[in-house]
Amino acid sequence: MTRHRATVLGYNDLAVGDEWESAGRTVTEADVAAFAGLSGDFNPLHMDHAWAVAEGPFGRPVAHGLLGLALASGLASAAPRMDTLAFLAVLEWRFLLPIAFGDTVRVLSTVESVEPQARGRRAVVAWRRRLLNQEGRVVQEGLTQSLVRARAQPEPGTSPA
Repeated sequence: MTRHRATVLGYNDLAVGDEWESAGRTVTEADVAAFAGLSGDFNPLHMDHAWAVAEGPFGRPVAHGLLGLALASGLASAAPRMDTLAFLAVLEWRFLLPIAFGDTVRVLSTVESVEPQARGRRAVVAWRRRLLNQEGRVVQEGLTQSLVRARAQPEPGTSPA
């Protein structure tokens, strides 16, 4: 049996325009209820099925917009798997379409820029993130920045892992 290690990338493994697609994640009513409890946002648009159907703008209950942003952040953390030191900023973010219970979302992450710092030990990486639903429609999108460490160099006389 062969054991494989997950590849963790450094900023020096990136090129502007590189793109990754995450795995999908289905949004459930339980997710929305948990997020409401965590955030304190019990707006009937998310929590009152009868009201959302009868009077809500989408004819059904929908997930919190910030839940979508949180899911995008989590899904993006594995596609690609980076040696991230810090999440620095949400430079822009747009909420384009509602996320309904049962929607399956995934993230497309594209490298917008890489700005080395600290004599090349780390870099500020700007990412274009697009959260797509199961129909391939962009439901949220934006530009974020993270601080990413350089890929570790192998010790002299050793081979890379």
